[in-house]
Amino acid sequence: MKIGELAKLTGCSVQSIRHYEKEKLLPSMRRSNGNFRLYDLATVEQLKFIKHCRNLDLSLAEIRQLIELNQQPGMQCDDVNNMVDTHIEQVALRIKELQHLQKQLKSLRDSCSNSRTVKECGILKNLSANQK
Repeated sequence: MKIGELAKLTGCSVQSIRHYEKEKLLPSMRRSNGNFRLYDLATVEQLKFIKHCRNLDLSLAEIRQLIELNQQPGMQCDDVNNMVDTHIEQVALRIKELQHLQKQLKSLRDSCSNSRTVKECGILKNLSANQK
């Protein structure tokens, strides 16, 4: 199949597919006589794997490592577990940072009522005061 068909089948954009090839997450594909990339079902599965990993917010380096580990089925999965544990810790930290951001935004929002003019806007005043 051609790249457009692969994109439609997997829900990935053509640009993402090309990027994953450039990053060596997908193998280089053979080409047709018209120089079109030709993909097979193994590429569909690999791309679905990559997309699932990206949906979990794994980095391209982490995905590359998982692909390499996946090609060594006899190895212990300690490296995979450690990677996911590290990712869980990073997500927990981001959640904490986002909760702090949410509190700041709520506090900022509480500084202004809807019946004020822009000149009286507490949000804008607070934002201006925090620049100094």
